[in-house]
Amino acid sequence: MKKFITIYFILALCIAACENRQQNNDPKDLAEDQNEARFNNTKIEDDAEFALKAAEGGMMEAELGRLAQNKAVHREVKSFGAMMVGDHSDTNKELESLAQTRNISLPAALGEDKQKKYDELNSKKANEFDREYISFMIKDHKEDIEAFREQSKESKDAELRNWATSKIPILEHHLAEAQRIDSLLRSR
Repeated sequence: MKKFITIYFILALCIAACENRQQNNDPKDLAEDQNEARFNNTKIEDDAEFALKAAEGGMMEAELGRLAQNKAVHREVKSFGAMMVGDHSDTNKELESLAQTRNISLPAALGEDKQKKYDELNSKKANEFDREYISFMIKDHKEDIEAFREQSKESKDAELRNWATSKIPILEHHLAEAQRIDSLLRSR
């Protein structure tokens, strides 16, 4: 009887996840639903959530970096965009590999919220783009540093904790560069 109830519960979760996927095409939400079905009430539930958010954030920063390389007016902003593409693409590859070994689902594309931010920045013209992009990078990297520091202390998974800890200096460098560029843009 217990086995029957367990099988029924797992089947119900799978059906619910399938229904959610059919109703919701947001890549972030799809990955979140898969992780929730796998890790709900387990010791790595929070680690899976962090990995998903870190992957989507890194993906967005790389995509925005590509946009900055093409759209920015100032050389410093273009260079910063190139750094974002390189660093966050490499970081995301590492995270994808780590997540794969833990059966953690990551989004295949930007979720709706991140896509809206991308579209918003893409609609900006010339100098307005440069200022808005750098301002967003400052805000975003401050949030990232906080999340990575928390993960480096709270993670149940040693490899994910070490990975997050190793990325903090890179994120701090990005923040310092964005703040430096922001000062340059304000002085012009």
